[in-house]
Amino acid sequence: MHTPEGLEKNQTMTKKERYNAVIKHFKKNMPVAETELVYRSPYELLVAVILSAQCTDKRVNIITKEFFKSFPTEQELANADIEYIFEHIKSCSYPNNKAKHLLGMANKLITEFNSVVPSDIEELQKLPGVGRKTANVIAAVVFDKPTMAVDTHVFRVSARIGLTTNSNTPLETEKQLVKNIPEDLIPLAHHWLILHGRYVCKARKPLCEECGLTAYCRYYQKL
Repeated sequence: MHTPEGLEKNQTMTKKERYNAVIKHFKKNMPVAETELVYRSPYELLVAVILSAQCTDKRVNIITKEFFKSFPTEQELANADIEYIFEHIKSCSYPNNKAKHLLGMANKLITEFNSVVPSDIEELQKLPGVGRKTANVIAAVVFDKPTMAVDTHVFRVSARIGLTTNSNTPLETEKQLVKNIPEDLIPLAHHWLILHGRYVCKARKPLCEECGLTAYCRYYQKL
C-alpha cells in the first residue's frame, strides 16, 4: 500500500532530489554493473552490439561464441563471403541486414581506421550498422566516456521513474540523462538503467513489489 507520506514526498520531490535518490540506491545495491555481452576486444564488442539490435544479449552471446572462431579479427571478417557471415548469424533478428553491416563495418574499419576502433561518437557512426546508440555503447564500455546509450529499457525506465519528462525520442532522453547524472557516473548509470529494465522494471509487468525505487518512482505513485 502507498502511504500518504510516501505519496506526498514523491509528489513534491524535485528532479535533483529524484536523481540523487535513484543514484544513491543504485550505488548501494548495484555497485558493479556491466554489459552482459561477452567480448574480449573493441572489435568483438562492436560485432556483438551490431548483432544485439532487436535481439537479446543471451542470443547474441550464443552466436558470437562460434562467430569469433571463424572471424577472430576484422581482417577475416572483411575477407569473408556474405553468405558465410549470414550462416553464422541466421538465428538472430534481421540476419540479412546485419550480415551486410558486419561485412561493411570490417572493411571500413580496415581501410579508414587502420583496424583501430575509434572512440569518437561521430567517427564510430561512419561504420556500417553503427547508429548513435551503438556508438554510445562502444564509447562508454570500451573507452569509459560519459555517453548514454538509450535502448528500449533506458527509455522506458527513465520515463517511468521520472528521470525524464516529456521525452518522445531516444536523443531527448539521452540529453536529459546526461544533463542530470554526474559525468563520472554516466557509463555506469547506462548499465544500471538497462539491467533494472531487463530484470525489474519490465515492459509488460514491472516487478514493483520487488523494486527499491518505489518511493521515488512516478509510475508507482500512480498505481
